[in-house]
Amino acid sequence: MQLPFRVRDLPLRIATGAFLLNSGLEKRDADEEAALGMHGMAAGTYPFLKDVDPTTFARLLSAGEIALGAALLLPVVPSRLAGAGLTAFAGGLLGMYLRTPGMRRPNSLRPSEQGLPLSKDVWLLGAGLSLLLSSDTDRRPARRRR
Repeated sequence: MQLPFRVRDLPLRIATGAFLLNSGLEKRDADEEAALGMHGMAAGTYPFLKDVDPTTFARLLSAGEIALGAALLLPVVPSRLAGAGLTAFAGGLLGMYLRTPGMRRPNSLRPSEQGLPLSKDVWLLGAGLSLLLSSDTDRRPARRRR
């Protein structure tokens, strides 16, 4: 039986999966103040979220992080699929970093002190893309030596 991932994907999947699972579990019981903060930051970047109740938003974010973390940790989920989810999630986080005033130094991509917590999520994007690319290149047949 062939697993839907390569052994070399395991360290990346375990590290990112555990991180996201923990993050989602921490948000699961967010109080109203924490939910308002998460929602306010997200809605400031993505205006379509303004109509979502802050507590509902926090619960959905928690559930999404738990689901994505579990997908990365479960060996039955293909790396390509887990990588796609991770890439999309990280893209949303980096969108907040790039669009939220005060997150970056003037005329720079370098983070301000306030932006450092979001800018670090670039590693999630790199991990997601790595899972996508390693899965894609693994599908090519190996060349035979003569």
